[in-house]
Amino acid sequence: MCGIAGWIDLRNPSDYTNCLEKAIQKLHLRGPDHQAILHCPPVHFGHARLSIIDVSDIAHQPMFNHEKNLCIVFNGEIFNFHELKQELLHQGYVFNNQSDTEVILQLYQKEGELAFSRLNGFFAFVLHDLAQQKTYIVRDRYGIKPLYFYHDYNTLFFASELKALMEFPIPKKLRTASIALFFNLNYLPPNVSIYEQVKPFPIAHYASIQREQLQIQPYYHLKTTPVSKLSYSEAQIQLLQLLEDAVKKRLISDVPLGVFLSGGIDSSVIATLAAKHQKHLKTFSIGFENPLYDETHYARLVAQKAHTEHTVFTLKMEELYENLFNVLDYLDEPFADASTINFYILSKYTRKQVTVALSGDGADELFGGYMKHLGEYKARQNTPLNLTLKFLQPLLKLLPANRNSKIGRKILQLQKYTHGLNETYAERYWKWCSVYDENHLPELLKLHYNKKDFHAIKHFYTQSIIENHSGLNDVLLTDLQLVLAGDMLVKGDRMSMANSLEVRVPFLDYRIVDFVNHLPSEYKVYGNMRKRILQDASKTLLPPELYNRPKQGFEVPLKDWFCGPMKSYLQKEILNADFVQEQGIFCFDKLKNLCQIVWEGKNTKEDWTLWAVVVFQHWYKKYFLAKK
Repeated sequence: MCGIAGWIDLRNPSDYTNCLEKAIQKLHLRGPDHQAILHCPPVHFGHARLSIIDVSDIAHQPMFNHEKNLCIVFNGEIFNFHELKQELLHQGYVFNNQSDTEVILQLYQKEGELAFSRLNGFFAFVLHDLAQQKTYIVRDRYGIKPLYFYHDYNTLFFASELKALMEFPIPKKLRTASIALFFNLNYLPPNVSIYEQVKPFPIAHYASIQREQLQIQPYYHLKTTPVSKLSYSEAQIQLLQLLEDAVKKRLISDVPLGVFLSGGIDSSVIATLAAKHQKHLKTFSIGFENPLYDETHYARLVAQKAHTEHTVFTLKMEELYENLFNVLDYLDEPFADASTINFYILSKYTRKQVTVALSGDGADELFGGYMKHLGEYKARQNTPLNLTLKFLQPLLKLLPANRNSKIGRKILQLQKYTHGLNETYAERYWKWCSVYDENHLPELLKLHYNKKDFHAIKHFYTQSIIENHSGLNDVLLTDLQLVLAGDMLVKGDRMSMANSLEVRVPFLDYRIVDFVNHLPSEYKVYGNMRKRILQDASKTLLPPELYNRPKQGFEVPLKDWFCGPMKSYLQKEILNADFVQEQGIFCFDKLKNLCQIVWEGKNTKEDWTLWAVVVFQHWYKKYFLAKK
C-alpha cells in the first residue's frame, strides 16, 4: 500500500522535480517507510511506500527491471500474485524479490495489456515499457485505490491524492456542477473531481500513451445479466466458498494483520472465515459509553466463537470532537460523510497493533443491505398500501418530521418513501441517495452551476436503471458504481491512509462481485429481509444473537456539536458575511437559516447539510485558497 505521483512528457519536456518531491511529501502518511523518485523519460516516477509484502529494500519502488526495460510505481496489493508467480516460474521467468510488484512487471512482459484483467486485488499503477516506448496507467475494478490525473498539450500529471497532484502547475478552477453534486449527495460522484480540469482516473480502465497519443479503454465491465440459474441453496454454498477463498487470499502479509469487527453480519463473516486460516487473529471494535449506541456485545460474541484476540476501543463523545479537525485537515476534496470521523479513530487505534486490517465494506451494496433497498423492493409492488400512500402524500407532507425523536424519524421515513412512490425508478433512486433536494439547490447556492453538466453526470449513474428495467439488481449495480465508489471506499481509503493503515475488502474480490451480480434479486432482498443470501449462508458460522436483533445504529452527534462547542465556530467561520459575499458560492441568508433551524432543534436533515457546508468551507480555505 503506497502513494504514487509523477509526470509524463507528451511534448516539450520540462523539469518538475521540485514539484514531484513536494508531492511525495504530501503522500508520506500513505507511505511512511520509504520515499523515492526515478526519472525514466518520458516518465518521471515518485513513490511513497507502506511496506506490506516483502519489506526488504530490494522491493522498494519505483521498481526498474533493467533486463526487461520496464519500470513501475504501484499502489495496492495483488492477492493472486502467488499463483501468477508460480505460473511464470514454470515458464522460465526469473524473479529478483518476493513482492507482488515484480509479478505485475513479469506478467505484463508475458501477456502485455491482457495482464491487467488477470490481477485480483486493488491497485493503481503506472508502468513504462522502454522497449516499446509505451506507458500504461491502470486502476482497479471498483475504485478501491484512488488516482487523479491532469493533462494538457505538453504533460500528464498523476497522483494518488489531490493534495499531491496540486503540487504540480495545474490550474485551480472549480467545477460548478461538482459543487452542486456535492451538496446534493454530501460526496462527489467518483467520475468527477472538485476541479474543472482534474479527473479521477476511470475505474476499471487503463490508459496507453505512445507517441504523444493518449487512449483510455475498459478492461472490465460490471454486469447484472444473464441471471444465474443456481438454486438458492446451491448459490449459498458457492458464495461461502468464494468468500472464504477471497478472505484467505487477503491474509497474505509480511506485517501484523487484523480484522475490523463491528458485530454486524458483514464484518462477522469476514472475521470468522479469517480465523479459520490464521491463529491468534486480532479483531478490533469501536464502542461507546452510551449503551444506546454500543454494539460491542455482539462483536464479543463473534470473537469468542471464532477464538480471536479481540480489542474494544471505547470512545467518549468528546473524543469524536477532538479528532474532528484532524479529519477535516486530511480531506483534500469536499467529503461530508460524518461517519468518516468514527472510521478515522478506529483506524488510528487499530494501527497501534497492526498494519493491515480486513473490513466488511461492499456487502451492503452487493447484497441489498440498506433500508432504501428494502424500500425499493416494496415500492415496486402494486399493493393497496402503496396506492393509499400515494393518495395521502399531500397530507403526509404536513406531519412534523424530524430526526430528534423516534416518531419524528418514522414520519420522515414515511414521507421519503411516499414521495418516492410517485417518481420514476431512476428519479426515485437519485432522491433516495440525496441529502439535499436538487430542486432546492438554487436556494443554497448563489453560484450559477452548470446544470447540463450536473444532469449528464446524474444520467451517467442512473442510465442502467432507466434502460434495463431488470429489477432491483440494477439499483444494486448503480450503488456499486456511485455510493460504494464515491462514498464508502473513499471514507475507508482516506481515513485508513491518514493513519498509515492498509484496509482490505474481501467482498470486493471480483469473482464474488460477478457471482453476486448475476444472482436473482430475490436472493438478496425478499419479504422484509435484506442481504438474504448472506444472512442465510452464514447462519452456521455466527452466533444466533446476531440475527433478528434490533438495529441500534450510531450517528455522529452533529446537532450537539453545532449547538455546543462548534456554535462559536459557525458564527465566526460559516456566518462571516464578508467572506461569503466575496466567495460568491453561497446564499448568505440560507446559511443563516440553516444554522438557526439546527440551533432551534427543528431540523430534519439540515444538520447534514450544515455539516457539508462546514466541510466545504474548511476545504476551500485550506486547499483552494492556499497557493492560489
